[in-house]
Amino acid sequence: MNEYKLVFFKYIKYTLFLLSLLFLGYAVTPYKTIFLGLALGTVFSLYNLWSMYSKIERMGQAVIQKRKVKTLGSLSRLLTAGLAVLIAMKYPEHFHLLSVVVGLMAVYIIMLIDSLTLSSSTPKEKR
Repeated sequence: MNEYKLVFFKYIKYTLFLLSLLFLGYAVTPYKTIFLGLALGTVFSLYNLWSMYSKIERMGQAVIQKRKVKTLGSLSRLLTAGLAVLIAMKYPEHFHLLSVVVGLMAVYIIMLIDSLTLSSSTPKEKR
Protein backbone atom coordinates (compact mmCIF):
# COMPACT_ATOMS: atom_id res chain seq x y z
CA MET A 1 0.00 0.00 0.00
CA ASN A 2 1.47 3.34 -0.96
CA GLU A 3 2.00 6.16 1.49
CA TYR A 4 -0.85 8.25 0.10
CA LYS A 5 -3.35 5.44 0.69
CA LEU A 6 -2.09 4.98 4.26
CA VAL A 7 -2.60 8.68 4.98
CA PHE A 8 -6.07 8.55 3.42
CA PHE A 9 -7.10 5.65 5.64
CA LYS A 10 -5.62 7.40 8.66
CA TYR A 11 -7.80 10.45 7.97
CA ILE A 12 -10.84 8.21 7.57
CA LYS A 13 -10.08 6.55 10.90
CA TYR A 14 -9.75 9.92 12.66
CA THR A 15 -12.95 11.21 11.05
CA LEU A 16 -14.92 8.13 12.06
CA PHE A 17 -13.62 8.53 15.60
CA LEU A 18 -14.77 12.16 15.54
CA LEU A 19 -18.18 11.07 14.25
CA SER A 20 -18.52 8.60 17.11
CA LEU A 21 -17.74 11.39 19.58
CA LEU A 22 -20.31 13.63 17.91
CA PHE A 23 -23.01 10.99 18.13
CA LEU A 24 -22.08 10.41 21.76
CA GLY A 25 -22.45 14.15 22.35
CA TYR A 26 -25.82 14.02 20.61
CA ALA A 27 -26.93 11.20 22.89
CA VAL A 28 -25.88 12.65 26.23
CA THR A 29 -26.16 16.45 25.93
CA PRO A 30 -29.13 18.76 25.42
CA TYR A 31 -27.40 20.35 22.38
CA LYS A 32 -28.85 17.85 19.92
CA THR A 33 -29.15 20.20 16.92
CA ILE A 34 -25.54 21.35 17.28
CA PHE A 35 -24.10 17.84 17.46
CA LEU A 36 -26.35 16.58 14.68
CA GLY A 37 -25.31 19.54 12.51
CA LEU A 38 -21.64 18.83 13.20
CA ALA A 39 -22.21 15.17 12.33
CA LEU A 40 -24.01 16.03 9.07
CA GLY A 41 -21.22 18.37 8.01
CA THR A 42 -18.58 15.81 8.96
CA VAL A 43 -20.29 13.08 6.91
CA PHE A 44 -20.30 15.35 3.86
CA SER A 45 -16.69 16.30 4.61
CA LEU A 46 -15.79 12.60 4.70
CA TYR A 47 -17.51 12.12 1.35
CA ASN A 48 -15.50 15.03 -0.07
CA LEU A 49 -12.30 13.40 1.21
CA TRP A 50 -13.20 10.14 -0.51
CA SER A 51 -14.12 12.01 -3.69
CA MET A 52 -10.83 13.89 -3.70
CA TYR A 53 -8.89 10.65 -3.07
CA SER A 54 -10.62 8.81 -5.92
CA LYS A 55 -9.99 11.71 -8.32
CA ILE A 56 -6.31 11.77 -7.43
CA GLU A 57 -6.11 8.00 -7.95
CA ARG A 58 -7.71 8.34 -11.39
CA MET A 59 -5.38 11.18 -12.31
CA GLY A 60 -2.38 9.11 -11.23
CA GLN A 61 -3.49 6.22 -13.38
CA ALA A 62 -4.06 8.58 -16.30
CA VAL A 63 -0.55 9.98 -15.97
CA ILE A 64 0.87 6.45 -15.98
CA GLN A 65 -1.18 5.57 -19.06
CA LYS A 66 -0.47 8.98 -20.65
CA ARG A 67 -4.09 9.94 -21.20
CA LYS A 68 -6.29 12.86 -20.14
CA VAL A 69 -8.82 12.83 -17.30
CA LYS A 70 -11.97 14.92 -17.21
CA THR A 71 -13.08 16.01 -13.74
CA LEU A 72 -15.36 18.64 -12.31
CA GLY A 73 -12.59 19.78 -9.98
CA SER A 74 -13.79 21.66 -6.94
CA LEU A 75 -17.30 22.04 -8.31
CA SER A 76 -18.42 18.63 -7.07
CA ARG A 77 -17.11 19.36 -3.56
CA LEU A 78 -18.85 22.74 -3.56
CA LEU A 79 -22.09 21.12 -4.67
CA THR A 80 -21.97 18.54 -1.88
CA ALA A 81 -21.27 21.30 0.65
CA GLY A 82 -24.22 23.21 -0.77
CA LEU A 83 -26.39 20.12 -0.41
CA ALA A 84 -25.42 19.82 3.27
CA VAL A 85 -26.32 23.48 3.83
CA LEU A 86 -29.63 23.02 1.99
CA ILE A 87 -30.50 20.06 4.21
CA ALA A 88 -29.72 22.13 7.30
CA MET A 89 -31.86 25.00 6.01
CA LYS A 90 -34.72 22.66 5.13
CA TYR A 91 -34.72 21.05 8.59
CA PRO A 92 -33.59 23.74 11.08
CA GLU A 93 -35.32 21.91 13.92
CA HIS A 94 -32.81 19.04 13.49
CA PHE A 95 -29.60 20.69 12.25
CA HIS A 96 -27.83 23.83 13.43
CA LEU A 97 -26.64 25.64 10.27
CA LEU A 98 -23.36 27.00 11.66
CA SER A 99 -22.52 23.56 13.04
CA VAL A 100 -22.99 22.04 9.59
CA VAL A 101 -20.57 24.59 8.12
CA VAL A 102 -18.00 23.83 10.84
CA GLY A 103 -18.53 20.10 10.26
CA LEU A 104 -17.82 20.57 6.56
CA MET A 105 -14.33 21.69 7.55
CA ALA A 106 -13.76 18.71 9.90
CA VAL A 107 -11.48 16.70 7.60
CA TYR A 108 -9.42 19.78 6.78
CA ILE A 109 -9.02 20.52 10.49
CA ILE A 110 -7.96 16.91 11.05
CA MET A 111 -5.42 17.23 8.21
CA LEU A 112 -4.05 20.43 9.72
CA ILE A 113 -3.70 18.95 13.19
CA ASP A 114 -2.08 15.80 11.79
CA SER A 115 0.44 17.74 9.71
CA LEU A 116 1.29 19.99 12.66
CA THR A 117 1.88 17.02 14.96
CA LEU A 118 3.98 15.28 12.31
CA SER A 119 6.10 18.36 11.66
CA SER A 120 6.69 18.97 15.36
CA SER A 121 7.70 15.35 15.99
CA THR A 122 9.94 15.04 12.91
CA PRO A 123 13.53 16.27 13.29
CA LYS A 124 14.45 19.28 11.14
CA GLU A 125 17.03 17.25 9.22
CA LYS A 126 14.35 14.90 7.84
CA ARG A 127 11.88 17.65 6.86
